Amino acid sequence: MDEVKVIEIKKSIFADNDKDADALRRELKQKGVYLLNVMSSPGSGKTTTLIRTINLLKDKLRIAVMEADIDSDVDAVKIRQATGIPSIQLHTGGMCHLDAEMTRQGLDNVPMDGVDLVILENVGNLVCPAEFDTGSCCNAMILSVPEGDDKPLKYPLMFSVCNVVVINKMDVLPYFDFDLGRCREHIALRNPKAQVIPICAKTGEGVEAFADWLLQEVNNWKK
Repeated sequence: MDEVKVIEIKKSIFADNDKDADALRRELKQKGVYLLNVMSSPGSGKTTTLIRTINLLKDKLRIAVMEADIDSDVDAVKIRQATGIPSIQLHTGGMCHLDAEMTRQGLDNVPMDGVDLVILENVGNLVCPAEFDTGSCCNAMILSVPEGDDKPLKYPLMFSVCNVVVINKMDVLPYFDFDLGRCREHIALRNPKAQVIPICAKTGEGVEAFADWLLQEVNNWKK
């Protein structure tokens, strides 16, 4: 029997997206706009974390938010009401991620000459968003304590592409089998350069450290 020839097409799809993402990053650099891509599973506290962070930074930076979801505008409305900053909703048409072209379409509706920081809240899951470069300047991932400290082992790509991992819901640490030290070790296995910042978005504990880190990142990007 003749051997079946297998043709890999996935690589070319990602290669095209990577080109678009690199081009978008160059444009952002020229305009002095920093794009933060925030990823996590549903229920990790992304929106609450962003509200806390934005309220700490909105007097220091001009900020806009793009909320990506399969449907609804719940998060965009929540951000706008809680922070007073511009927010738009991106519907993915059933897709579980954003790619560079979709991100660009969203940015076309943001007044780029009037912002320093655009925060993209990606679709909530730990698989697809990690596979597609959005053209962001930085990838942030939010892991909540109830999800478990083994997630870096189960979803290696997500943690390997992130510049910073925010560990949320530290207030419930006593009630879950979550070891912060062990989680740090798991993250370091996947990405030794990743910053790890424990917070509680509900109480605000640790959020200032994340806000300070982000402010420094934006200022460095604009130099």
